[in-house]
Amino acid sequence: MTVDPHARTAELPVTKNETGPFHTKSALVRIDIAALSDTGKVRPNNEDHYMVIRFGRSLDVLMTNLPKGETPARAEEVGYGFAVADGMGGAKGGEVASRLAISKLFNLVLEVPDWILRLDLDDELVEEVMRRSTRRYREVNAVISQLAEKEPQLTGMGTTMTLAFSLGEKLILTHVGDSRTYLFRGGCLLQLTTDQTVVQELWEKGKITRKGAAVHPWRHILTQALGIPGADLQVETRQLKLEDGDCLLLCTDGLTEMVSDATIAEVLKQDRTAADACQALIDLALEGGGKDNITVIVARYSLPE
Repeated sequence: MTVDPHARTAELPVTKNETGPFHTKSALVRIDIAALSDTGKVRPNNEDHYMVIRFGRSLDVLMTNLPKGETPARAEEVGYGFAVADGMGGAKGGEVASRLAISKLFNLVLEVPDWILRLDLDDELVEEVMRRSTRRYREVNAVISQLAEKEPQLTGMGTTMTLAFSLGEKLILTHVGDSRTYLFRGGCLLQLTTDQTVVQELWEKGKITRKGAAVHPWRHILTQALGIPGADLQVETRQLKLEDGDCLLLCTDGLTEMVSDATIAEVLKQDRTAADACQALIDLALEGGGKDNITVIVARYSLPE
């Protein structure tokens, strides 16, 4: 290598890092999370499945001769993901479908080479994450359908699946079926997902009242589910901005059939841990009859200023 003796070395601006590790907003988010599932009092087996994950990336400087304070010793991004799935289909079909849906989705995420972990930088990145989520749901749908075709005892199996994941203040939801995501904020409970059911469509068309929808005999008939062969799968996605003190609830209809929204709000309003809230909700569903499997995930957020 030839060195030009007249060349000048550029002086890089030094970014001071007096406080040690560099923390993005996502790394400073604190969440109290708990999840619980119960077979209920009627069903012989549990066809619900759930998953809670913490994901991210990190960088640790192990060795360098750069001036002290020019780079952080450590930097990281941290996100959280929650999924619930409620299977359907006789015998073991529903149990297989819901388990397969979550495990396949998890492995599809692992296969992606370029995780998007800075949703605060560009709205297009958020849109891309939502497009990817939709594609993954369609892949999961195909896998479940193909297995049902190969295994006669699994014919007709399917599942709901509701996914929520957050990076910093950004929350993205992906949803098929009638397992719900709620946001509890400022004493109010808001349903973030729309039930994909016959009764929901009837209500939207003004053919029944909301009160009538709650007791309609068709309220459990899904218009969308993962694993339905030949279906034009309608995947619902949305995004919103979280606020400090927000609480998320993901649940299957084993909870919402037995416990009213008003009662759910009362439980979440109380100053209790996420684990205690999960147990209280399960107990209420059992007291109400426990006619279906019950699964709940509660996540309480503390966001940096």
